[in-house]
Order: sequence, then structure tokens, then C-alpha cells
Amino acid sequence: MNTYDRHLLREWLTILGLVLAATIGLMLVQVLYDDFRTLRDLGARGVDMWMYFFVTMPSFLAVVLPLALLLSLLYVLGKLHRANEFTALRAAGVGLLRITAPLWLVGVLACGLSWWLNSTVVPWSVETSRELRNNLDFRRQARTMAADRIGAVDSVAFNNPRARRMWFFNRYSQVLHRGFGVTVSELDGRRREVTRLAATEAFPNPGGGGWTFKDGRELTFNPETGELLGTAPFAEKVVPGYHEDPKLMLLIDRRPVDLSFFELRQLIDYFESEESPKVTPYAVRYYSLIADTLGPLIVIAIAIPFAVTGVRVNPAVGVSKSFGLFFLYYVFTNIAASLATKQLIDPVLAAWLPNLGMILLAGWLFSKLR
Repeated sequence: MNTYDRHLLREWLTILGLVLAATIGLMLVQVLYDDFRTLRDLGARGVDMWMYFFVTMPSFLAVVLPLALLLSLLYVLGKLHRANEFTALRAAGVGLLRITAPLWLVGVLACGLSWWLNSTVVPWSVETSRELRNNLDFRRQARTMAADRIGAVDSVAFNNPRARRMWFFNRYSQVLHRGFGVTVSELDGRRREVTRLAATEAFPNPGGGGWTFKDGRELTFNPETGELLGTAPFAEKVVPGYHEDPKLMLLIDRRPVDLSFFELRQLIDYFESEESPKVTPYAVRYYSLIADTLGPLIVIAIAIPFAVTGVRVNPAVGVSKSFGLFFLYYVFTNIAASLATKQLIDPVLAAWLPNLGMILLAGWLFSKLR
């Protein structure tokens, strides 16, 4: 690295740090505005509040990183352009690629950081913050409710087409990790009921050792006629072949934006096995997180032509350009999601389409430099 490289990185990383701090601060204000009253109503103490904010903030890093990169790049490169530093370097025979080489190097590192955030940090943040909020809610419910009612989710239904089983819980307790009023129907290849387990309660055994049903009855049917052939009561019945995960059952119909990277993968596998059209928004969100890995390089590819060909004006113009570009990206994202929902394009293409649009924009801007 020569003197110019160090000068460029020092100027850029300083502004980048300030912009990251400012945007994360804005996100913290947003979280306070959205969740402070809810947490207070749940009886959260000061320690609970700070712990919640601590685990929630990392989930915003992947969102604010591209914005912070673009804002800081437009500001710093615009500053160098106004000082005629680009003009002097290019007049000395230094190519544009060599002038911006430190930016591309940091961009590659930022891509790795984005992948690490989306695949590790953000899933931990999403799942842990949800667990903290649920625990506060359970603690509040414990003051007035019976143990089997704390953290209960009513009317949980789950279809497992691969195993040909259908589950239904009148109520599932997230605290006791057991369901009440349980019915499990075994189906044949034509989706006709063969056997049915009806129990007062059921719970998964530790280590994936099946499920245990208590105080119930096993019913057998003729799949051709639906006639009841027999019934056998039981006090306790262990079925080692049942491996359904109650966590997956409770994820059904949650918004894609509220799920972590791994939870999205679980739901995609489930909906694909069921051949359900509900898979589309979850697949778009999942593949978008993967596609966003290239976001830092795309941001750099857009910011450089903007700065090099821009006029020497107030830095606020760069900020307005940044918001304009992100609005354009938002438009691309909504168009792609709409096309995928209507099954006009594949979810993978829909996830990459906004980035492809920005890559084409960057290519067009670079072509104007020649």
C-alpha cells in the first residue's frame, strides 16, 4: 500500500465508522419506539430492556451496512473529486482501477462480513430476541394463569406429507413443551385415514426419541369406507417413529421477515415437500439473504462512477443520491417479489433480480466513464 492508498482508506473508514454509528443509533431509536411500550407492559426491568436491545441490534447490521457503505463512499469520493485528487492521479497515468483498488479490497472483505452476519449473527439475534420477548410474556402470564396455559398457542395444525401424518393440537404450551388435546392421523398413499391417535396430552421425547402420548385412544379405520374397525385405550403410549419438530409446527404462517436464516430453510423444505404455494415468500427472503452478500461490491460499483463523473457540489447531493438508489432497489425488490408470488418467475431469480438490476445500473455508469 502506498501513501495514497493509506490516505484513501483513512478518510473512508473514518466516515464509514461515523455513518455506521449514526445509522445504528437511528435503528436503536426505532426499536425503542416500536418495542419499549410492549416490553414495559410485559413487566421488563432495566436489565431485561438492555439485554433485549443488545441482542436485537446485530440483526440490523446487515441492513445498514450497504447504506453506510454507499453514504460514506459518495461523501469521501466526492470530497476527493472536489479536491481534484482524481484528476491529478489520472493525469499522472494512474488507472481508475488502481485508484480504487483499496475500495474493492475492502468490498470483498465486506462481502465476507455480510455472509457471516446473515448466516450466523442475524439468525442468533432474531431467535434470541424473540425468545427474550416470549420469556417476558410467559413470566407475566405466570402471575394469573395455570401452568398449562402459560405460553400456549391455540389450534396448532401440521401436515407432514412425507410421513403421511396430520397433527392437530387444541393447545400447545411453549413453556411445558407439550400439547393438549392431541390428534394424529396416519394416512395411506391416497390421503385416506388408516389410524388415529387421540390423547389428552403429548410431548416429544428428549434426543429425538419419538413422542409420548398420555390418556388416549388409538382408533383404526377402513380406508376404503372410512368405517371404524377398532379402538384401544391407553394410559401412555410411546411412538418412536414420530420425529416431527414442534418448533417447526409453530413457525407456520410467521412472516418471512421475522424468521432467521435457518428457520427460513426449515420452512422452505417443509412447504416444498407439501408442494405448497406458500413457499414463495419464504424462498424469496431466503435467497435474498444469500444474494445480499454481493451488496458491498455492487454499492462500490455504483458509487465510483457517481463520484468520478459528478459535479463539485454540496455533499448533501450525495446523500440524496443514496436514498434515490435505495428507493430504486426497493422498487426492484417489490416488483420481483410480486412476479414470484404470481409464479411468473422463480424465487431464486426474484431474489437476485434487484441485485441484477443494480449491477446493470453500475455497468451503465461505468460505460459512461470511457
